[in-house]
Amino acid sequence: MTDMTDTQPAAMGSFERYLSVWVALAMVGGIALGVLAPGLVGAVAAAEVASINLVVAVLIWAMVFPMMVGVDFGAVAGVAKQPRGLLITLGVNWLIKPFTMAFLAVLFFEYIFAPWIAPEDAAQYIAGLILLGAAPCTAMVFVWSQLTRGDATYTLVQVSVNDLIMVVAFAPIVALLLGVTDIAVPWETLVLATVLYVVLPLLAGLLTRRLLGSPDAIDAFSARVKPWSIIGLIATVVILFGLQGQIILDRPLIILLIAVPILIQSYGIFALAYGAAYAMKVPHRIAAPCAMIGTSNFFELAVAVAISLFGLHSGAALATVVGVLVEVPVMLSLVAFANRTRNKFAQG
Repeated sequence: MTDMTDTQPAAMGSFERYLSVWVALAMVGGIALGVLAPGLVGAVAAAEVASINLVVAVLIWAMVFPMMVGVDFGAVAGVAKQPRGLLITLGVNWLIKPFTMAFLAVLFFEYIFAPWIAPEDAAQYIAGLILLGAAPCTAMVFVWSQLTRGDATYTLVQVSVNDLIMVVAFAPIVALLLGVTDIAVPWETLVLATVLYVVLPLLAGLLTRRLLGSPDAIDAFSARVKPWSIIGLIATVVILFGLQGQIILDRPLIILLIAVPILIQSYGIFALAYGAAYAMKVPHRIAAPCAMIGTSNFFELAVAVAISLFGLHSGAALATVVGVLVEVPVMLSLVAFANRTRNKFAQG
């Protein structure tokens, strides 16, 4: 049985070490695929249930499952002994992040970018950015946690608590920041995404641990399936950029303008959470994932709500999609930074 103590991280393989290169190639390949094979991309886009793309869901499963195999329920009780990481995550996600994203959105699109953007378009982009800021990550954080050698069990608890809060807090926060009173949140998307990306992979990981039995067998199996996590990530990038390839080529300037507040928000939130974890002497295996959760976004929910509120071709929907495009390279840069600064943090 594993415990909640820090371990010496294994050396990164050559494939992981150059992950940014493979992701960059996947972005280019995805855009090319979207332009050269729109029929194929359209077929992938059409495979949806409650705004959840089933192809992407399978790939996220490939990313999440190796992490879930490492979850030891016997160690969950240890989370209560180190509550600081969870407190940082909750404070940043629900008391700070939605409001800083709204502030940056208004600052840039009502003031700084006002000369180049029509007011009605600016309002749409602001709405989309608010939706992104109010939806902390659920599935992809398991990938970032794994890449930073995060504690699988603690990461699961952090994500699970965030999901529970999201059920009751997302709609009121969005309603407050958008200034509307009737937010039609697609709850089926929220519930289905949580079941697909957290509950089912967790149950599969638990069953796998029981079937394997010994810690050595579990470690050996985890080593064998771990490459599928990276393959799933790269394939997901290809699909996401394929789905938006024509938009990127048609509207490069607006994509860049929308990306600016997202980039500032992402790096700012990470710095805040990671810095707080450092100041509070949170171990790195907890500090890195707790900062990643606030930085990353639950893009499935944000995109679905934007479409349901404003329409498929709205500026709000476009802003949430830009969030998806920006997230992967940003998170990879933060993973690299977290790994380089591991020895600055408390061990334990």
